[in-house]
Amino acid sequence: MRTSLARTAREGNLPQSILLHGPEGIGKERFGLWLAQLLVCEHPTGENEPCGACLSCRLTERLEHPDVHWFFPLPRPENAATPEKLREKLEEARGAELQARRADPFHLPRHERAPAYFLAAIRALQELAASRPAMGRRKVFVVGDAEAMVPQESSPEAANAFLKLLEEPPADTTLILTSSTPGALLATIRSRVLPVRLLPLTGDEVRDFLVHRREVPPAEAERIAALARGAIGRALRLLPSKEGPGLLEKRRQAGRDLLLAAVADSPAARLAAAHAEAPAGGRGEFMEGLEALTLWLRDLMAIASGAPEAVVNAPDGEMMSHLVQRRHIRPLAVGRALERVQAAMELAAGNVNPQLVLADLLRGVRAELMEAA
Repeated sequence: MRTSLARTAREGNLPQSILLHGPEGIGKERFGLWLAQLLVCEHPTGENEPCGACLSCRLTERLEHPDVHWFFPLPRPENAATPEKLREKLEEARGAELQARRADPFHLPRHERAPAYFLAAIRALQELAASRPAMGRRKVFVVGDAEAMVPQESSPEAANAFLKLLEEPPADTTLILTSSTPGALLATIRSRVLPVRLLPLTGDEVRDFLVHRREVPPAEAERIAALARGAIGRALRLLPSKEGPGLLEKRRQAGRDLLLAAVADSPAARLAAAHAEAPAGGRGEFMEGLEALTLWLRDLMAIASGAPEAVVNAPDGEMMSHLVQRRHIRPLAVGRALERVQAAMELAAGNVNPQLVLADLLRGVRAELMEAA
């Protein structure tokens, strides 16, 4: 993919607006920054790579190039009663986040409130796009998690304002959007970008990264790589921190709890699980929980199909084997349960109460799994 895009850029045929999409955590924004570095590089190599040595390359690597701008959704700041104050606070928050990412390339943002794009942030982006490049001949914008522009997550005007920029971008501007759920973008935005799908890494690549870059013991790196499904971001979120298990490890455990609630004899367990889902927790967090449940169901299908070697959550294999035997769970039943989860994820992409979605989902999953019991 790098070679193809680099060749297209070298030939001057790269579209001004690109959408990098693929599974969450595989490095889409970092890939976008690599492409930005290539576009502003003063001496690109014959191997279709930025030289890495010129001033533009060094500044881009340090996230300090004045013509390379990285935007990402942020929670609404407190004490921002006016549009001017909101913009000021958002720029301060973006600056602080960029500083954290400069200090640690593997920094994982943690927000107490759901992040989104607000009109003030898009206005700032528009003004930068309208200005002349500060150093070279081109400005590049990496707009991460672009699906956070949908009206139910951000201010309703943000996506429409960004759409105007996509319709008539300045000739010296390249816009690189990223998204893990491109279907959540406005159709009018999707129609104006070139979609480029990025694929997950191999398990060996994730394991080697953990061992050599994060100094994780090989056995633990192997386990985390299997859970990460080719995504460095997922792997990092599985690593424990000073506060305890990693963010994604917590969601993995939550997925197991959802599965156990679904198969419980008492409906009280399913109601309690649905009630525990915070309505204001953010669509992304809720989707992570559903993805975690999907992974557990796939493991359940592997065991029911007689392929325990394919189980990802291997430490819990015995528990799942016991569940399959005791409940007489069949692979086709698990397949139908997975279809229920997929339908719930599609509902969750809209402005639907997650508690209601989860309550209905858990009832449906039980109905499918227990059909043969």
